[in-house]
Amino acid sequence: MKKRILVVEDEDTIREFVLINLRRAGYEVEEAATGEDALRRFEEGERYDIVLLDINLPGIDGLSVCKTLRARSPYLGIMMLTARTQEMDRIGGLMTGADDYVTKPFSPGELLARVDALYRRVQLSGREVQECEIYLSGPFALDSRSRQLKKNDVPVDITQVEYLIFLYFLENPGAPLSRAQIYNHVWGQDNAGDLKIVDVNMRRLRMKVEDDPSNPFYIQTVWGQGYKWNAGVTVRRVEAPEGGEG
Repeated sequence: MKKRILVVEDEDTIREFVLINLRRAGYEVEEAATGEDALRRFEEGERYDIVLLDINLPGIDGLSVCKTLRARSPYLGIMMLTARTQEMDRIGGLMTGADDYVTKPFSPGELLARVDALYRRVQLSGREVQECEIYLSGPFALDSRSRQLKKNDVPVDITQVEYLIFLYFLENPGAPLSRAQIYNHVWGQDNAGDLKIVDVNMRRLRMKVEDDPSNPFYIQTVWGQGYKWNAGVTVRRVEAPEGGEG
């Protein structure tokens, strides 16, 4: 199976560095120097598993490209390439739908570890599952087969990262989960990174599921510990019929 990545970076030396290392690791890699070129490829029907996206692109910037691509698909893996001084841009990238980010300069080992972890999540989100579990909690229903979340029977658009966080909460209702536990569960223990990514994703998830995100009821902060899911959970197992999607 081909593992396709699009690298969107306007600096030739950085782009070439990324291309060489990803190809050595077995990825099929294509390149774009502008946001316009990247969006054109998707409009022409090109399919990729992951997009590595520089924030500071000429013309259409990386944040705008990220927002557009995320609106097209909740399952596309999007990783932002940022400078160490661009903390607000990193937060902006996550809020517009990026799954992760890596800060420049980065080593080949760090880059590949982050990309490999993101690719595993992308593959998991596309894997067909015959038996599914439906998690019911208050007004929410989370289907582990379709990865669809509903609130009061209305679909809620969530990314693969948000799905994994939400599922982790429902598997551990009422239990305080530290930022490190959430990070390790979703992004991987060997994928050392900034724990602020957890807080940004919590903010984004609250905006989607809470009635009042500024006064959250379901995703509560446990001061000095982390976060917890503040509702009971029941699980219903459903097996899809043979030859059907169920």
